[in-house]
Amino acid sequence: MKTFIFGEAMLEYHGHGGSGLRFGGDTLNTAVHMARRGYHVAFVTAVGVDPISDALVAAWQAEGIDTAHVHRHPDRSPGIYAIHLDERGERSFLYWRDRSAAREMFEMPGMEESLNRAGECELVYFSLITLAIIGDRGREQLLNLAHQRKAAGLHVAYDSNFRPALWPDLALAREVSTRAMHSATIGLPTDVDERQLHGAGQSEVDIADRWHEAGCEEVVVKAGERGCVLKSGSRPCRYYPASCVEVVDSSGAGDAFNAGFLASRLSGTSASDAIAAGQALAAETIGHHGAIRL
Repeated sequence: MKTFIFGEAMLEYHGHGGSGLRFGGDTLNTAVHMARRGYHVAFVTAVGVDPISDALVAAWQAEGIDTAHVHRHPDRSPGIYAIHLDERGERSFLYWRDRSAAREMFEMPGMEESLNRAGECELVYFSLITLAIIGDRGREQLLNLAHQRKAAGLHVAYDSNFRPALWPDLALAREVSTRAMHSATIGLPTDVDERQLHGAGQSEVDIADRWHEAGCEEVVVKAGERGCVLKSGSRPCRYYPASCVEVVDSSGAGDAFNAGFLASRLSGTSASDAIAAGQALAAETIGHHGAIRL
């Protein structure tokens, strides 16, 4: 059994340069990290039929990712993003994604088979960025898959990774994220995203409790340098501080945490040990430039 991860893959341009083909995207970053730890991951997306798309698929295959569900769009290509860093290593992004093939992945002929296979796997994972780019029809299909899996007692993990520029208004983003939260069994929100979506006055505990009350069996609220808060089962929320590390580039830190946590949990480790694995992988990631170390 494997994890099916739905999302967008993009070419990465970094102001600090670097050689080789660079790529990223929130869910793809998580897929790469999980595959590097020996976990069986299928990435569901769409790219073009151009040589750069060929090179991306080959690079993911070399990472150990199952690319059988990477669909090929005849008229579109991968999007591009650029990373800008401030003096503290905090990143901001600039995107060129309007013609991204991933936006039409649910229009591709093979997507029905991908959804059928994902309905039977060990875990389905997606983010609010995924839901933002795929449009109304794709959004309904992915959320229906998640709700069906949850009703059948199968795992669904969701990260409310919020990019305001991808949404026409806050109300729609909040509505879609709330539906996704109710469809998940594992919640992996970030405090900043949740405060942007639902109000600045919420604590990490408030966020964890809201997700848990929505039906998430296990919730980890990521809070950057402050660590994270875990809500699992009937136990009260527990705070896990983060170690102090030098931040070179914060790009992909949350995606790395998600990978370390999910891979560990699916391997049968405790939630506390899975959080330690996620924090260690996030700390490693922010120590180098780019979302993924090549």
